[in-house]
Order: sequence, then structure tokens, then C-alpha cells
Amino acid sequence: MTVITNIEDLRVLAEKRVPRMFYDYADSGSWTEGTYRSNESDFQKILLRQRVAINMDKRSTASSMIGQPVAMPVALAPVGLTGMQHADGEILAARAAKEFGVPFTLSTMSICSLEDVAEETGRHPFWFQVYVIRDRGFIERLIERARAANCSALVLTLDLQIIGQRHKDLKNGLSAPPKMTLANILNMMTKPRWGLGMLGTKRRGFRNIIGHVKGIEDMGSLSQWTASQFDPTLDWNDVEWIKKRWGGKLILKGIQDVEDARLAVSAGADALIVSNHGGRQLDGAQSSICALPPIVDAVGKQIEVHMDGGVRSGQDVLKARALGAQGVYIGRSYIYGLGAMGQAGVTKSLQIIHKELDTTMALCGRTDINTIDKSILLPGHYPV
Repeated sequence: MTVITNIEDLRVLAEKRVPRMFYDYADSGSWTEGTYRSNESDFQKILLRQRVAINMDKRSTASSMIGQPVAMPVALAPVGLTGMQHADGEILAARAAKEFGVPFTLSTMSICSLEDVAEETGRHPFWFQVYVIRDRGFIERLIERARAANCSALVLTLDLQIIGQRHKDLKNGLSAPPKMTLANILNMMTKPRWGLGMLGTKRRGFRNIIGHVKGIEDMGSLSQWTASQFDPTLDWNDVEWIKKRWGGKLILKGIQDVEDARLAVSAGADALIVSNHGGRQLDGAQSSICALPPIVDAVGKQIEVHMDGGVRSGQDVLKARALGAQGVYIGRSYIYGLGAMGQAGVTKSLQIIHKELDTTMALCGRTDINTIDKSILLPGHYPV
């Protein structure tokens, strides 16, 4: 029996259990994957200050994100096709997040719908991520569906007006459900646990979209659909329109530039997420952790700043918090857990990150996550 001690253990197990098409979708970036790699590696360059002979008793990782209490400053990021990593994946991840006390964010491009997640989690509040497509009527209906599903925040993704070229997805012919090509059939035959789960669920397509967009009954290729439906004309006027239609907490995802961060403040958002889409859009862009400090310095007193990208441990969460992030999102880290072990794997990923966060915080001489700042980092060894 494999002993799971870190996120990498979950990744290795997920690679064995998830069909190649969907594992590659989660574990890849665009073009050369340089930004995808630097998101992770740049965390390793940040060094911590070890402190000793300090009372480390009665530690707390409890905090808040957009005014909502969280067991630790971590949220599950929106990830498309989560329900293809494991049957009913979004429902399982939402349940794990609910039990742990952290937010779950459902993607527009999910397999389980808003209504599925609301029904299967007892209408526990969750966050919903919106992509803007050409059909504004669909967006209006989507916002109303999010309201009806008891969503407590809307996450508007701004960095996917056009889709970056992800070589693996194109070569694998990514689709949901997968096309029954010989190569796909042979690969899925080696993943019996995954196949049995999928046979036992009715949720195998993009249920937020199919039947809700006029003329869309079969999504076909994800990349073809997004190329034809995602709206390249999206601008800050659309952001303000969505804020007005929604009326609740609004988080803007995909900010990497100080100028855009200031525009996010002007648009009236409650929070922004420093994010490069996990290295899946503009390859050659700065890592999220390096983009974070200038944005915090510029707008951190006016808007809540969050970040995602490359977070694989509780140490990464602590480093992001030290550099000014009020909240940190994990995507691949929990997706690996889901693909490896279902709901138990998502819970395991959260337990791993919490344990690492708590232990590292203590060894840096702090007992309260809300007191963390740059003073826990070694000068000269973090981005400024």
C-alpha cells in the first residue's frame, strides 16, 4: 500500500488512474510550458527564516477570504472537466471542501452543473467561475442560475478571451465525453476504476452549457467550441455589466499587471486573483508568485488580493501569504487527489497542505496565520 505524504504522491497515483487525455489536460501548459514550470519553481527560490525557542502552542490557520471564514487561506480553484478526472468530480470536490471549511469554485466548463453541485451538497454556499461567451443572454441566465444555486461569490475569468495553444490537448483530441477512437479505447481499458465510475454516472458532458445555449446539444471538441464561443471583445465595460447583474461578491481572475489591477479596483471588484491560468494561456509570462508583490504594493490597501499558480504545498501557501495574498487557490493539487482517490483524495490534498502550512508557520516562529508578513522570509531571497 502506497503511503501518501505529499502532493507529488497524489500526482503519481492520478497519472496511473486517469485516462491520458484528462491527466494531460490537468498537468500541462501552453506552448513550451515555460510559465507552467516557473509558477512552481519560483516558489522554491523563496527562502524562509527559521526561528527557535518561541512558544508554538495554540496555533491557528483560520482566516477569511472576501469576508467569509476559512479554515485556512486556501480555496479550490475552478478547473474545467473536473468531472472527467473522476466520476462526479465537482460534487466530490465540493463535499470535501465543505467538510474541510474552505471554498469550492465551480467552473463554467464543469461536467457537473450548478444545479448538480447545489443539490448534492445540501445547497451549501460555493463560488462560481464565469467565462464570457458571445451569447449575453446565456450569461444572464448563468448568473441567475448561480444565484438560485446559493453561490456566495462570482469569479470572472478575464484571461481566456482566446484560448492558448496547448499541444497535448490538440494531440489527444480533448473532448468530453472522450471520442471513441482506438487509441482512447485502449488507454481507457487500462483505467478500470475510472471506467466503472463513469459507467455509474449520467454526468459526462458540459452540463452548465449543453441544453442551456441555443443550438448547442453536442460540445464536440473543447478547443473548437471555445474558439467559436468565447468572446474576444470582452472589456472592462462587460466587467461592470456583470457586476451590476450579479450584485454580490465579485472576484476578478487573471490579473498579472499592476495597470490591470488598478482597473480591477476601478471596476468595483471585491477581490482579484493574480493568475496566469496555471501557465495555460500566455507562455513566457511571469510566474504568479513573482507578479504578486508589485500588485499588492499598488492596490493591496484598496482590494483583497488573492493568487494561484504553482501551489503544491502548505509552504507555498505561507510564502504567498507572506507576500501579501489574503487567499491562495489550489487547482492541480486537489485535482491530483481527485484523480487518485476521489473525494478522499481531495480531502487528503487539503490535509497535506494544512499540515505543511501549520508546521512551517510554527518553525518560522508564528502561531497565527493572520500575523504572517514578509518578516518570515529571508531578505534578498524573495521577489519584490
